[in-house]
Amino acid sequence: MLGLGASGPALAIGLAFAALGFSDSVLLARGATVSAKPAADPCAKIAGQTFVLPADAFACQKSFPFNQTLRSNVLEVVSRVFDFYTFEEYYLRSPPPFQESTSNIRGELDRISKAHYATDYDFNRDLYDFAHQLNDGHTAWFPACYNSFQNLLPAPIVSLEVNGTQNVFIIPDLVEFISLVGTNYTSFFDKIGFDWKRLAGAKVLSIAGRNAYDYVDHIATTASGNYLDHGVRVNSVFSSYRIVNTDFSQRFGDLAGPVFVDQNSLTFTLIPVGSTREETVEIPFFATFVGMPFTDKASFWANNCAANSATNGVDLKTQQGQQRQTPHIQTGPTSRPPAKGVIMDLSAIKAVALPPTFQPTLPQVNASAGVIKSYILPDKKTGVMFVGSFEGDFVQFQTDTVSAVDAFQKAGVSRVLIDLTDNGGGFVCLGEFLHQYLAGSNFGYAGFQSTARGNPLAVKLVANNIALNLTNTNYSPANWQFLNGTAFDETHNYMDPTEPLVVNGVSNPTSQRFGDICTPFNVPVPATPPFDLSQVAIVSNGDCASTCAMFSTVMNERHGTKFAVFGGKPGENVEFKGMAGNQVLEWADIDTEIKTANLKNDPLAPPDLLVNANFRHNWRTAWSYFDETRPIAYVSELPKLRFAYTPETYNNPQNLWTFAATQLFK
Repeated sequence: MLGLGASGPALAIGLAFAALGFSDSVLLARGATVSAKPAADPCAKIAGQTFVLPADAFACQKSFPFNQTLRSNVLEVVSRVFDFYTFEEYYLRSPPPFQESTSNIRGELDRISKAHYATDYDFNRDLYDFAHQLNDGHTAWFPACYNSFQNLLPAPIVSLEVNGTQNVFIIPDLVEFISLVGTNYTSFFDKIGFDWKRLAGAKVLSIAGRNAYDYVDHIATTASGNYLDHGVRVNSVFSSYRIVNTDFSQRFGDLAGPVFVDQNSLTFTLIPVGSTREETVEIPFFATFVGMPFTDKASFWANNCAANSATNGVDLKTQQGQQRQTPHIQTGPTSRPPAKGVIMDLSAIKAVALPPTFQPTLPQVNASAGVIKSYILPDKKTGVMFVGSFEGDFVQFQTDTVSAVDAFQKAGVSRVLIDLTDNGGGFVCLGEFLHQYLAGSNFGYAGFQSTARGNPLAVKLVANNIALNLTNTNYSPANWQFLNGTAFDETHNYMDPTEPLVVNGVSNPTSQRFGDICTPFNVPVPATPPFDLSQVAIVSNGDCASTCAMFSTVMNERHGTKFAVFGGKPGENVEFKGMAGNQVLEWADIDTEIKTANLKNDPLAPPDLLVNANFRHNWRTAWSYFDETRPIAYVSELPKLRFAYTPETYNNPQNLWTFAATQLFK
């Protein structure tokens, strides 16, 4: 294991594994094989299976007893990473309309440190739920051990307007969609005699004994996470179209695709298509395995739960090339790996395609194989850019933007519709690039004022980066600029002094304000807007996070761009952006920063994790142009237009774009 000797953390791991009933052989690296366990081993029962009964997967996960050594280690890491979390004090009293996301973070950690747990799962689930319900997709606990299965219900739901009234329905494209999961999944329902196909398009009256919309609210409150705004989380409960990697995909939604396997079934009261009679139907879940292969309980732990060589960070001075961030792509003077702002959607691990029937039939204007799909609508006036994410190939994102705009201009397109549905974010500089390409380079800086939290260890990190002449880390001054566009000198200590900030009555000092260095980009940027910015509009379902949220916010705050949001619950608002941080660091990233700055032995530094997990956090704050004392994450920004999905638009991007163009460009 990386960085562990024969004592200290390694000894702690050995003791923890012994307490769990494992021999030293379990300390082998991921992929190791171990001797066979008794037939009663609940993990051996499901080994090698792609799909399993939720109860069987749950039995495997619940078979590991609680261990105090692991709890102490995990909570020490989590607590000290929270020291870097930019929004901690805001949670003491989250401002309206985000009051639901209020939490005493330190109080919750104290509770978890003292609670009684029967199993390791129970501890990790409590920690996951607490962090997840902060509703910040940048900041969450992901234990690989217990995120190794995903429950799937053959009845995703959606809110549709039919004859002027909105109701919850099981997705009309159920047969086409579920069939794409494969026969290993659908044959289970054939075997037990459950006819899931007849549920397609059924009107849902209640779920688990609650009114359908009330149950959706329940899932949005307790399970969805990721977004401060409740209305955005409601849309996350429903099925929706998206792009995963570079392909059209369809989400199960948070109701039908939960990340834990603690439900065997869900009871619906519904009216099937072609009927007027209410029925109560118990719909079974069937779980899919998304972890690393195993043969029994011991190898399940070794391959999915134990820390491995990728869990913790490295010292870049001696481990060049092994950092856990995306490989560096030169975009200007900066030499750190490119900053990312992205939520982690576990449902994308094993994504299901959008049924071909519902994919656009229009030809792509540039035949892009990347995350941007561009089309010209039949009206010949409207160009569409479906920006599925800000990840993927850094350079191709830019060249695809150029080729799309060039094609629009050659075709005489006069207006542009951007679709950001289910865009989870990505490279910060790609968000700034898209804004600058649309606004023109003469517009100036395309990002936001930014700060990092000025905790005592962060202050030491900047000082040590300067002393060690580091230029390839996030704390290095060489990678940031003053707000006037002048790059920091490599010795500029932007944490000396820190700037005072009081949030909810608590002192929370920050760094001095700075900006991203993203230019020069890899492609020429036009000096002036290629289109009249009043003729650029944006549509989404509000599930637009991080870099996507920053792009949306800058378009709104600087240009007054017209936004339309589809979906949601009738009578409830939906923001046009999800959680808007400024940069996320994974656990291995912040650990790398600490080790590279020679501060791993500092009393304030977190230890290495002993389990295979990630505790990510929002590392930077972006400050609003509307009010430079407020983070954009806490600025409520409602769309100018709001539309319900209909049977024609809910899962058909081309139909939705055609309808939106008639409403947004009047």
